[in-house]
Amino acid sequence: MKKLVFATGNPHKIAEVNRLLNGRYQILGLKDIGCTEELPETQPTIQGNALQKARFVYNKYGVDCFAEDTGLEIDALGGQPGVHTARFAGDAKDPDANMNKVLRLLEGRSDRSARFRTVIALILDGEEHLFEGIAEGTILSEKTGEQGFGYDPIFQPLGYDRSFAQMTPEEKNAISHRGKAVRKLIEFLG
Repeated sequence: MKKLVFATGNPHKIAEVNRLLNGRYQILGLKDIGCTEELPETQPTIQGNALQKARFVYNKYGVDCFAEDTGLEIDALGGQPGVHTARFAGDAKDPDANMNKVLRLLEGRSDRSARFRTVIALILDGEEHLFEGIAEGTILSEKTGEQGFGYDPIFQPLGYDRSFAQMTPEEKNAISHRGKAVRKLIEFLG
């Protein structure tokens, strides 16, 4: 089985992608290749951060890999938190603090439209490829659900009456930003 390194230390993301790949590839995380350092994320765009992380792993460890970056873009906040999604409430990357900040900033606002955007940067045999997935939705007025991670309890995808955190992993993967980007990656890998 061909191995690919997913340039993340987030076990939730690795499990989500492994479910989507359904055994076609063996996905390794950063710990599996001995990478314990923080990957650089200093670019001004989601695409730039995904490429920066993939290039770092490829150049330092010499392995085929992919990295992703995801941003939550809220229209009423001018596209924030965007590239700063994980650190919106500070460097601790605390999901509850991030969600609480979003909910506080949106208090009293009627426009709660938002989207999750994921960009996957794949480096395979030295060639770079990009895949994007977008999930449109709205920001709820309170946290609901126990599944998922990150902002899932406050994000309700368009056309659904539940948050990502109220969906099973399979339901979420079928419609999520990351699921869409990973399916494009899978199609490319054949």
